Amino acid sequence: MNVWIKKFDVDMQVKSNGIELEIRSTNGETQIGDCYATQTGLTWCKGKTTKPKGVKVSWDDFAVICTSEDTLKAALRAAKQTAQ
Repeated sequence: MNVWIKKFDVDMQVKSNGIELEIRSTNGETQIGDCYATQTGLTWCKGKTTKPKGVKVSWDDFAVICTSEDTLKAALRAAKQTAQ
């Protein structure tokens, strides 16, 4: 993957505008999506989805998902089953 910071509106602390990361395929040709990190959490926008239509996750929920390898694997399994 190639990851680019598209917008860098931060001092030392992430503000409400946050940081926008552009995620592209390894060869750089395909935009996989954008990830926004703000004070309130993360927003994932697949492909060219706009931020208001993205999937939001709070920092508390993100921390729960990433607490252990087991919880992360369970979340990924559930997400992949839903995508099918």
